[in-house]
Parts: sequence; C-alpha cells; structure tokens
Amino acid sequence: MNGGVSVHVVDIASGRAAHGLRVSIGAVGEAAFAEGIIDARGQWPALAALNERFGVGVYELRLQVAQFYRQLGTELPAIPFLDELVYRFGIGEAQAQAHYHLPFKITAWGVSCFRGGA
Repeated sequence: MNGGVSVHVVDIASGRAAHGLRVSIGAVGEAAFAEGIIDARGQWPALAALNERFGVGVYELRLQVAQFYRQLGTELPAIPFLDELVYRFGIGEAQAQAHYHLPFKITAWGVSCFRGGA
C-alpha cells in the first residue's frame, strides 16, 4: 500500500480489538475530514478511501478512549485519566508517498503507538 494512513487499535486490557471505539482525523487547525468506528478486526477500513487526503502536513487522530471503556461497563472516575486521546503526527516531504500505519494498544490508563508501514 502506498501513501495514506491506516489505523489499528487493540484493547490490551481485554486482549481484543477495540471494536466500537470512535475515531476522527483531520489536519491540525482544521475540522476533522473523517469520523468512524473501529471494526471487529480493530481497523478503520473506511479510512483507506481517503488516502489522497494525506499529503505533506501535520494531522491529529482523535480516539474517544473514556467513552469506549464506559460503553464496555468499565467504571472510570468523573475525570478519566484518558478521555479523548489526541495523537498528532506529521508527514514530511520525503515521506509523502509512504504509507503510515498507526497501531495503537490502549487501556483506560495508557497508550502505546508507533509508525508502522514504512
């Protein structure tokens, strides 16, 4: 796969895909150009149709972590540790044609991500 961005989210607290997690993405300083829900495989498949939207620039991926865990019945404090997780990343000129895969591992108390798909 060339260009674009893909997202994969695993709920490591349960060892399963974060099915039902709400996500959105957009360029920094602009409204989100896509919103979606992570599927049963842990992916956001509709994002593939938007690969042409990802040129040189800085983007924010937003994951609704607290909402996801509350939907699962997890008791969280009124002010959760992770509420809306904002992950800001950049695509530079030299990488504009490369694919950016963002694999997230989440719990209500932590997150891990790196750039895959180089």
